[in-house]
Amino acid sequence: MKLMISQPMRGKTNEQIREERAELVERLQKEGYKVVDTVFDDFPKGKDTPVHYLAKSIEFIGDVDGVVFMQGWENARGCKIEYQVAKEYGKFIKVLN
Repeated sequence: MKLMISQPMRGKTNEQIREERAELVERLQKEGYKVVDTVFDDFPKGKDTPVHYLAKSIEFIGDVDGVVFMQGWENARGCKIEYQVAKEYGKFIKVLN
């Protein structure tokens, strides 16, 4: 099963985001899941807005079997939208507390 991770990202660098999810990625891979990297480093200047990141993330939801939501997702605007998309389109959802 191919999964992506949804986590609060506001105010964090890509390095911080990767550090926060590293343990979870390792655990999911040990459980046999393929984890898709959705930390985007390649947006051109002017296209690196929260809406652009969210649009790219939603595109990835179309290519995975499920989404794992990290703690605090319910307070993050983008994560809540990703949750709704995953739910509406019947994706496997795992919420971590």
